[in-house]
Amino acid sequence: MGDTPGREGARKRRLLRKPGLGLSEKNERKPEGTTSKGNLDYSEYLEEESSGASFTWEVKANDRSYNSQFKEKLFLCWKRKKYKGNTIHTAKYNFFSFLPLNLYEQFRRMSNLYFLFVILLQGLVPAVSTMPWFTLFTPLICLLIIRAFRNLLDDIGRHRSDKSINNRPCQMLVGESFLLKKWKDLCVGDLVCLHNDNIVPADVLLLASTEPSSLCYVETADIDGETNLKYRQALMVTHQELTSVRNMASFHGKVVCEEPNSRMHNFLGCLEWEGKKYSLDSGNILLRGCKIRNTDTCYGMVIYADGWMDANTAGFDTKIMRNCGKVHLKSTKIDGLMNRLVILIFMFVVLISLALTFGFSMEVKKFRTKHYYVPETHKYSATSESFLIFLSFLILLSVMMPMAMFIIAEFIYLGNSFFIDWDMEMYYEPQDIPAKARNTSLSVQLGQVEYLFSDKTGTLTQNIMTFKKCCIGGIVYNPEKEEALTKESPYLWNKFADRKLLFRNARLLNVVRSNKDRMVQEFWRLLAICHTVMVEEKGGERPDQLLYQAASPDEEALVMAARNFGYVFLMRTQDSITVVELGEQRVYQVLAMMDFNSVRKRMSVLVRNPEGSIYLYTKGADTVILSRLLTKGLTKKEQITKAATEEALTSFAEQTLRTLCLAYKKVDEDMYKGWCQRHQDANVLLQNRAQVLHGVYEEIEQNLQLLGVTAIEDRLQNGVPETIQCLKQGNIKVWVLTGDKQETAVNIGFACQLLSEDMLILQEEQIFSILEAYRENNSNLPQVEMAAMVVSGEFLDKLMRSTTGFVVQNKDTNTQEIPEVWWKQAFVELASRCQAVICCRVTPKQKALIVALVKKYQKVVTLAIGDGANDINMIKTADIGVGLAGQEGMQAVQNSDYMLAQFCFLRRLLLVHGRWSYMRVCKFLRYFVYKTLAVMMVQIWFSFYSGFSAQPLYEAWFLALFNLLYTTLPVLYIGLFEQDVSDKQSLELPELYIAGQKDKLFNYFVFLQAMTHGTATSLVNFFMTLWISHDIGGPISDYQSFAVVMATSGLLTVTVEVILIIKYGTILSVLAIFLSLCFYVVINYVTQRFWLFTLSSKTFSFLYVNKNVLSHPTALLVVLLSVSVNALPTLAFQVIQAALKQPHPKEEEEEKKKKEEEAALPEITLVPRARRSSYAFSHQEGYAHLITQGTILRRPTVAHMHTDLMTSDEMLSTSIDTI
Repeated sequence: MGDTPGREGARKRRLLRKPGLGLSEKNERKPEGTTSKGNLDYSEYLEEESSGASFTWEVKANDRSYNSQFKEKLFLCWKRKKYKGNTIHTAKYNFFSFLPLNLYEQFRRMSNLYFLFVILLQGLVPAVSTMPWFTLFTPLICLLIIRAFRNLLDDIGRHRSDKSINNRPCQMLVGESFLLKKWKDLCVGDLVCLHNDNIVPADVLLLASTEPSSLCYVETADIDGETNLKYRQALMVTHQELTSVRNMASFHGKVVCEEPNSRMHNFLGCLEWEGKKYSLDSGNILLRGCKIRNTDTCYGMVIYADGWMDANTAGFDTKIMRNCGKVHLKSTKIDGLMNRLVILIFMFVVLISLALTFGFSMEVKKFRTKHYYVPETHKYSATSESFLIFLSFLILLSVMMPMAMFIIAEFIYLGNSFFIDWDMEMYYEPQDIPAKARNTSLSVQLGQVEYLFSDKTGTLTQNIMTFKKCCIGGIVYNPEKEEALTKESPYLWNKFADRKLLFRNARLLNVVRSNKDRMVQEFWRLLAICHTVMVEEKGGERPDQLLYQAASPDEEALVMAARNFGYVFLMRTQDSITVVELGEQRVYQVLAMMDFNSVRKRMSVLVRNPEGSIYLYTKGADTVILSRLLTKGLTKKEQITKAATEEALTSFAEQTLRTLCLAYKKVDEDMYKGWCQRHQDANVLLQNRAQVLHGVYEEIEQNLQLLGVTAIEDRLQNGVPETIQCLKQGNIKVWVLTGDKQETAVNIGFACQLLSEDMLILQEEQIFSILEAYRENNSNLPQVEMAAMVVSGEFLDKLMRSTTGFVVQNKDTNTQEIPEVWWKQAFVELASRCQAVICCRVTPKQKALIVALVKKYQKVVTLAIGDGANDINMIKTADIGVGLAGQEGMQAVQNSDYMLAQFCFLRRLLLVHGRWSYMRVCKFLRYFVYKTLAVMMVQIWFSFYSGFSAQPLYEAWFLALFNLLYTTLPVLYIGLFEQDVSDKQSLELPELYIAGQKDKLFNYFVFLQAMTHGTATSLVNFFMTLWISHDIGGPISDYQSFAVVMATSGLLTVTVEVILIIKYGTILSVLAIFLSLCFYVVINYVTQRFWLFTLSSKTFSFLYVNKNVLSHPTALLVVLLSVSVNALPTLAFQVIQAALKQPHPKEEEEEKKKKEEEAALPEITLVPRARRSSYAFSHQEGYAHLITQGTILRRPTVAHMHTDLMTSDEMLSTSIDTI
């Protein structure tokens, strides 16, 4: 996302504005975050202009009665309170809505509607019921209860998460004291007190703080992923007036601002107080989710709070929650395919029922014609009777759509989710965090992911900056071997040493301590002087130790390195900086500070040393420093030093280290005087001040002398490069979506091997040119397989808005496409052809938009992974959301489907658990379809011999228990334990994952194969048994005996089939098969007892049939023959398939043809790139201005301003309202 804008000029907030909300941008110094995000926020502004951009939000401080009078229209004449409390509710159900809403969701499935329809037929029209009611009703109730229980467990987790957040403590002004309350007790207009490391509970207007000029430092890592500190500042009027709790209690200022919206970095409003108006902007606002840093205490007024969530995000008013997106009901591709197959099966059943009904009508006519002497006994007409028979066949054949399959599938999903929870290979011991499947129904989808969208900060990186290497005067100083780290610290001679620095180089340390090398001296002096770090002494046992407060982790790492090498930044004032150089304290007069920003890419400090000489120290990107070096009159040694430094830069870039070039020069007194006058004149300009200052800075930052290069490592999480490489081998495309700057994002892309040196990186201009050529020439997009794409949120905003206004003609049809839709589709198509895509400086909404576009136009399974609140929208939008339990809190985890502790665990989650789950479920579905048709299709063939009377062939108990009990354990084993390869082989052969992406294991063709196989089996079983019984008669001569032989043959046939297809045989598989057969024997023995027959002869009509029939060798021989004939083709097919594993010539020809077609497409020529800059520096513009103005510095006189406030805080221990 990028740097959020800070205070838009100190003078701006101190000036009393005219009435109204029109804020002039004239003469305002804009931080880089504002300029880089302007168009992006404008796009969001356009989206919400009609719903939330009007200035009608009025909030009065300490006056709940005034705020509660505002109402908003709900429906017709019903109204509700406009301003909500601060209670969030992200759960789907409550006590009253659970049952109706859950039933509504469940009956959206076609299979459940079909089963309900059949059950209603059985209940409402008993005359057509060909099977007992419990054969369908009991399984349906079980299915509904299982799914409802699973949904309830998931929602209970959301309720617990909401409760933990709503019950977080905060200090709220009640009467004339701050009392401890909960977040849920807050309302708009309330005043809150926040301390260091507190999380901001709502969007708050900063009123005052204990820092100089009421500054407040915040960390926004949980919002935009950046770890550098941002600063906010209160209005000067509230800073000066609200100096005690009593004054705050009497404060009744009114804020008039824009309606709640999702524009994270924009806020416009004014404070009306005592008849005057004061302008407000985003620099005065603390957003919910920010963490207070380096600020003892601050005070604020709640502007936006979060209420109950409605059907959309309108129930949320804070900006971060409005960026969290809606709760999406996620389902898998397999579920979608099964819904379509349910429709096909239903149509098949209807057609078969119609055909059999037609046969019945023909049979009735034939019977009446041939046997005219039989008296008429039918109660209904021929048409009515045919219709009833049709309904009877619908009920009879409903078993061909097995409800048990959906019930067992729920257990399989649940079991595979448990395996993820129990996997010790994904357990992170340092933080005691196991993997967790928070959504139990998406495990099969883990095996079909094609696009992976990842955050950067905290997801790929550890948010830890380490001083790794440096180059001084052309000499590279590498860290010593790891064995040296176990030795005593070499910095003990320095009492200011931090002793945590891992970089150790004895050679460099000796050169530093000898104090003879001028280049080394100036190198470390620059790092100790050229920065915006603040310092304070620690109390306690070691007062010599210093605590640095840095605006970015990069700066802190550099200043800490200089400190350990003896150049200690000790303190600063408005116009001086004190440094201890190898034990000698030296005070430098600061003459000017030229701040860093994304355009300058450098920072400079002009100082006068104790000897009176003036020096300019500059650090920045190699692309800007090297071009400003002195080029004339260089000695041979200086030329060699420059060449060696450039080689070091190349080496550091290859090692993906973040580099800064350091340079300095001595400035003549006369030159300084003339430059100083121009600098002062530029500082007081009312127009174009920033541009003129930039030119003045350029003037003095020339003819520099190169000192060296620093190399900082932005530590990746363990195993990130290996994980990304493995996923890419599995045909998973990795896109990085980050709010950070482009330089940082690209550098991390190289570090994690997402990008490589031989890749062509498509910049925004090239992308636009390619798309323009594609549109104008109506040609194919070029092949960009060895290319990567790097775009910004601003570019995406311009592209998606399609401001060109042209109409695109579709080349395949005569229809015209909407330009905006065409641009989106073309961009996604081009991006999908790249090896990698990096989107930097994007908002949470844009992250979700990118994911949604890929889902829409590529029709693929997407996975999003992140660890911060800024990733929630993306996680919710993706088919699968993975939250990392990282340093940015647990908000991403609470909205995710799966929780991991490290990014590297994603490799095992997808390639092992995901692939296994997909393979198991596909094999389970194929076998279930086969075995159901193999046994139940016999009902159709039997109808031809029963006069199409819809009489069931099998005993009712067999129909009810075949799928629920007799064959349940083997299919459960397949769904839970089947393996084609081991987990180790799955990780070694990521190419196996591609089968899931291509839907190879279960699709329409596989389904048709299963149907054909099942139909063939049913034909063999039925007609072989029928013909043999005709020839020999005996034990299979009656209906019930025939039914028993058919049931036994069918059950043993599908059991042998499952034995043949299981590849991972264990004692569990043997036990599952044995128990299934035992169930069949035992239940048949029990249900055919005489005492049950006497209780209900209709329900238990097969009296001793199994015992009488199966005791005859002839019947057993028929069963054995049927099983053998059905098993032989399967066995032969497996043998042939094993012998022919080599690719078919036809497949090779198709692959060759495909490659030739791709080669025929236009390609982008790879142009050799110049040396890659690995500059990446995290910093916000504005701190230098605060230092030179003295705004940021503590003064002894500041203490009295908030004495009463501090006293109030100390009294909290005796006046806390414990709730």
